[in-house]
Amino acid sequence: MADASLDLLIAYADDHAVAGPAHARYLAGLAPHFEPVCVLVPAVGKPLLLSGPETESYAQLTARIQDVRVIREFTHPDEEYPFTTLSPLRDVLAEATGRAGTRCRRAGIAGLDLMPVRICRAFEAALQSAEIVDAESVATGLRAIKSPAEQEVIRYAYGLAQAGMEAASAVARPGISEREVAAAAEYAMRTRGSEGMGIDTIVASGPNARPILARAGSRRIERDDVLLLTIAPRYEGYHAALGWPLIFGDPGAEVRRALAAAAAAQRAGMAAMRAGRPGGEVERAARSVIEAAGLGPYFLYSGVHSVGVVEFEPPIFGPNSRVPLEPGMVLSIDVPLFHAPWGGLRIEHGYLVTEEGVEPLAPLPDGDPW
Repeated sequence: MADASLDLLIAYADDHAVAGPAHARYLAGLAPHFEPVCVLVPAVGKPLLLSGPETESYAQLTARIQDVRVIREFTHPDEEYPFTTLSPLRDVLAEATGRAGTRCRRAGIAGLDLMPVRICRAFEAALQSAEIVDAESVATGLRAIKSPAEQEVIRYAYGLAQAGMEAASAVARPGISEREVAAAAEYAMRTRGSEGMGIDTIVASGPNARPILARAGSRRIERDDVLLLTIAPRYEGYHAALGWPLIFGDPGAEVRRALAAAAAAQRAGMAAMRAGRPGGEVERAARSVIEAAGLGPYFLYSGVHSVGVVEFEPPIFGPNSRVPLEPGMVLSIDVPLFHAPWGGLRIEHGYLVTEEGVEPLAPLPDGDPW
């Protein structure tokens, strides 16, 4: 905050997928539900947790920040809470910044893109003449390097993802629906401790696998289909991300060539991943394999990103990134091939960057698993 000249940091969070809970989960240990919350961090003094009325006791039970204030502007205009003390946002902000003996001159908001217009306007009115700046990078920058405790939680999340992949692979066959495959994966992960998914489980078959995004639907797998699986369980606030395709029958030589190229690209990215190396070089190591196979136009987005309290969060490494990898980063190599004439697929795997090299966070198949 001092480096960014902030008198106040306001970190917004809610329960909306994909990134909604992140700031409150990381800064306060709170998983928002139903109502918005804000973590309020003044330059001097202890942080406060701002919430709606139904969150107050839940936050006091679960959050690491115990000073919870119910904010009038966070309530629904048609709802009444006669036994709850509602505080005007202006008064709470004045109390927080007044501890430094000065008014707030510069306030940063993290999660500004997520904040509803009504709440954003309430902050603008309450902060009066203060300069309001986007502080997303201030908050997300804290999360780039994972502590040993975070690493252990993420390892467990990858174990959940592996269990989900195995369960999905065990039931997937021609005639079964995409939703049935997703249900098997999510059941396996839930029974092992997953609290939910960072993104909706992607099970996309046949033509549904061609776009980058998909949802598990009612389509039934057909003979000669490619089935795209992308699984991202959340455990104690942290995520894993695995993506593998399955094939049935004979989808054709072009699909098999694309699968082999994507698997080779994943291995090339892993081989290039080491501390101190610019992330763009790791991404280009994977991308160059795809380009050499003549499939470059289907590698549609940046292929390396961080995994943490969001399934896909900064730092994100495209082919031109010069940001170096550092020990403690948890990164996903995501090799996408989409919008191709034959359909689409993704091979995604997670790694921990260490002083010595890289640690795969789930078992890597021997050879190509197709």
